[in-house]
Amino acid sequence: MASESCDVCERSVRIAGGIGDLWNFAFESTQGLTLELTDGSEFFLCFDCMEKLPDDHEPTAEDVADLRERTEPVEDDGNHFWHWR
Repeated sequence: MASESCDVCERSVRIAGGIGDLWNFAFESTQGLTLELTDGSEFFLCFDCMEKLPDDHEPTAEDVADLRERTEPVEDDGNHFWHWR
């Protein structure tokens, strides 16, 4: 079981797969992806933040920075693998 922090909201989200899941039979799904944007930048975003990116043009690093400015970091609630608020 692995996790990574979203580059926008800073929430630690689950990344499915890997040797850890093999031993504990965890079948939960991944809750974020690394996006490589057209300007060559790369970010790991949770699905909630990904949905907030503009859909009228190809997102860029500037769009991610704008989203980060508009998003309050999610407080750590002890639930490291789910992005529920």
